[in-house]
Amino acid sequence: MIARRVWMAASTAVRGRRNASTVALQDLKTRWPAMSTTEQNTIAKELEEVQKQDWNVMSTEDKKAAYYIAFGEHGPRTPVVQPGDHTKVAGGVVAVLTTAATLFYILDANGQEKPMTTTREWEEATNELFKRDKINPITGIASEGYKGKGYVTHK
Repeated sequence: MIARRVWMAASTAVRGRRNASTVALQDLKTRWPAMSTTEQNTIAKELEEVQKQDWNVMSTEDKKAAYYIAFGEHGPRTPVVQPGDHTKVAGGVVAVLTTAATLFYILDANGQEKPMTTTREWEEATNELFKRDKINPITGIASEGYKGKGYVTHK
């Protein structure tokens, strides 16, 4: 019974001592980046002292703050990719591809005349040359009984 009273007195004293700085621990995640280094160090030192005592006596706010300081996403553990970065990258890729396609079609429409090697006459002459020189005699245009169009792509 006496041990229980001593424990209750100690826990009340610790809780009473921590109530003054519990205000500093509320909403720590949002305030931590804006705090000065001195304030951050002070809170961290206070929490170190509290953690040396019985953890059953620690308040939930103390435990959450200690966990955040040890493992939270701040300092070197800040995520490299922030929320919204994926949409920015996707938008940039779409913009670059759209610009490239537009530029291609503008240059293609206003470019020089087509080369003469893309005419039907040229392609038929290429077929005759390949037959004469026996190019690809096994399965191609120079093979016996070939019935394909050869290299003619225009109608």
